[in-house]
Amino acid sequence: MKNKNKLSQYDKMTLTPIPRLVLSLSIPAIISMLVTNIYNLVDTAFVGQLGTSASGAVGIVFGFMSIIQAVGFMFGQGAGSILSRALGMKDKQRASVHASVGFFASLLSGVLIAVFGFIFLDNIVFWLGSTTTIAPFAKTYISYILISAPFMCSCLTLNNILRYEGRAFLGMIGLMSGAILNMVGDPILMFGMNMGIAGAGLSTALSQLISWAILVWMFLSGKTESKLSFKNAACVTPKILGNIVATGFPSMLRQALNSITTVLLNSCCAVYGDAAVAAMSIVSRIIFFAFSIALGIGQGYQPVAAFSYGAKKFSRLRKGFWFAVCASEGVILITTSFLVLFSGNLIALFRDDSAVIEIGTRALRLQAFASLVLPPGMVVEMLYQSTGRRLGASLLSSLRNGLFFIPTLVLLAKFRGLAGIQEAQPISLLLSVPVFVIFAVIFFRKLPKDEVSQSLEK
Repeated sequence: MKNKNKLSQYDKMTLTPIPRLVLSLSIPAIISMLVTNIYNLVDTAFVGQLGTSASGAVGIVFGFMSIIQAVGFMFGQGAGSILSRALGMKDKQRASVHASVGFFASLLSGVLIAVFGFIFLDNIVFWLGSTTTIAPFAKTYISYILISAPFMCSCLTLNNILRYEGRAFLGMIGLMSGAILNMVGDPILMFGMNMGIAGAGLSTALSQLISWAILVWMFLSGKTESKLSFKNAACVTPKILGNIVATGFPSMLRQALNSITTVLLNSCCAVYGDAAVAAMSIVSRIIFFAFSIALGIGQGYQPVAAFSYGAKKFSRLRKGFWFAVCASEGVILITTSFLVLFSGNLIALFRDDSAVIEIGTRALRLQAFASLVLPPGMVVEMLYQSTGRRLGASLLSSLRNGLFFIPTLVLLAKFRGLAGIQEAQPISLLLSVPVFVIFAVIFFRKLPKDEVSQSLEK
């Protein structure tokens, strides 16, 4: 029965019609992100009741959380991409070794982040772009995030491994459980127990611990193809760890650049006061929430791309690509319309401050329009990473939030002030479009037409 179950998972990934397979893997990812982002938005709304400075602290700490997420995604996407291709070749032992090495490396990295974070806590909050009025709130909040760093980091790793296995539903259960408990815990700890922003931080830390325990149990209870164990992790070699890091580096780069740009954005906004910091923080969370459905479709395509590539099912890889692009673009069209029509009302939900609303409304509308070009670039980037194209994936990851955004933000902030800060992200998105198109054309021209042609080449 055990072998039959394993074979059925292989058949599912190689025989299920592409639209049904991508959607079945996308829906758990979408639900997970929606619930997580609903929590982030609810958390922002709750903290906003403590004042504009406290609301700004959420944006400050969000930049640091991006660093933790960068490490978790690096090990998760790196190990996941390799193990998915290994499962496509029916090599389950190799898959288990990479899953175990990725998990324990992520857990240890989270511990190191926590230790160094507490050592340099005072410097970190100002490096993240905090003002003197925001700093006390940020320091309190970030202390709890540091405590939970090992669990937060390895949670993301385990969730990505489950997605690449084609078991996104199991990952959804783990992440959703923590996020829902977090939403319940926020008002209880913040207002019921009068802990203020410390309550929001404690609620986040506890939810991460619970999610971690659930996700670890998924692997230990035999519900997965790959197995976590010290024995498998002991098989680590510099080559194995290096392959995981190199394959996952585009995710690390993307998240690290998100963190750097968040810090830079906060620093630029700080010149215009706490209202500007709070407004752009709120806009970032709303945009990410609106984009999460499209991103979930892309994440549903990732295991399909990796598994198909490993199994040499190249026609399925192509069909999956075009389905993911069209489906995610359709979603963005709907969400963009909603954001443009109700931008001011959405900002007001999180902070009823006229200055915050004014700044946030224009920024939200501009970013909503520009998000129309996001889906194709996102899917191309995921395609390169899922198939082990490390250099190309790394370059694509650095474009939108790095090579284009950082100089655009610096220049526009200097010459156009606050208006330039609002315009920087949309312009950088538009600049990246031609590059993604070129990379897509190059990839598919080199990819064999079908499984037969690949066999002939060998």
